[in-house]
Amino acid sequence: MPQENKKILSIIIPVFNETNFINRLYKQLLLHFNDPTTEVIFIDDGSTDGSLERLKKIKLSNEHSFTFKIIKLDINSGKGKAIQTGIKNSTGEYVLLQDADLELDTKDAKEMFEMITKNNEIKCIFGSRYLSGKLKKNNYFFNNLVGKINSLIFNIFFSQSLSDVHCGLKILHRTVIDRINLTVNDFGIEIDLASQIVRNNFFIYEFGVSYFFRSKAQGKKITWVDGIKSFYYLIKARFFDNSGSTNLSIAYSSIYMSFVGSHFGMGLGNTIFIIIFFIIGSVIGLHFKIISSTIIFFFIFIGSLFGKGNGTTLAVILFFFLGILVARKIKKYFLNSKFNNIF
Repeated sequence: MPQENKKILSIIIPVFNETNFINRLYKQLLLHFNDPTTEVIFIDDGSTDGSLERLKKIKLSNEHSFTFKIIKLDINSGKGKAIQTGIKNSTGEYVLLQDADLELDTKDAKEMFEMITKNNEIKCIFGSRYLSGKLKKNNYFFNNLVGKINSLIFNIFFSQSLSDVHCGLKILHRTVIDRINLTVNDFGIEIDLASQIVRNNFFIYEFGVSYFFRSKAQGKKITWVDGIKSFYYLIKARFFDNSGSTNLSIAYSSIYMSFVGSHFGMGLGNTIFIIIFFIIGSVIGLHFKIISSTIIFFFIFIGSLFGKGNGTTLAVILFFFLGILVARKIKKYFLNSKFNNIF
């Protein structure tokens, strides 16, 4: 039996009806992670195909040097719930999230682990199926398209530059784990995780990984419905899961920007401007609190005093961007002060 040593790495693997992949996954884990300082935590998410029994049989083989844990959820509760359960039962300094279906290569996971342990400044690495020249096989155009659109929206909402927010291969340092509180139980866990990491001011590094899709016939679980639901989670994560001061800023900036938009166009065009400016205002409220947001509004007002017609529009736009620059400077100055919640 492997000795219980201090764990450096915890590998969390949700399992739901993956009996066709478990043996091959186990062999890959033996090849890349067979070390007594590693614990592998399988969370069986209510499987009905014999996955749990196969895991138990493998555990009894005693071929492994890593600590082998199996946690059983009585009913299928979702990937997010399985990950939450695995994290709560992990002890490693680093936590690696790995899918059980072998769409993502454990060799890439090993490279990510080596990379993060060699650089103390890196606390979080996300795998990306869209970076590097590694092998890829993907025939699902719609899933691929939705994934890229979601990543784009996430980047706009959270001022990031991620290429693949939905990739299931991720590694996090324990300091990151201790700062987040995951609540989403299904595939929306990826957005929940990424948004909380960003909110806690951790930088997300990306690492290009191989990707070998599996078909629905092979047991792929995610569907177009999950893709649609992910838009809801993006909205929820950005516009509702905020502090009270941030929600107040969103309401405040959305109202005054709608007022600004009402001064442009006529008829339907005026309505469109109001909607566009409302959206812009909500984004401003996410990044600037009451006082810094007011500074932006003040610059817009100054711009409206210059020129006529199209000249006024141009002046408003120029002063709007000038206001953002000034507001950013002021926000940065007060970032670590007791006045941070109003700037």
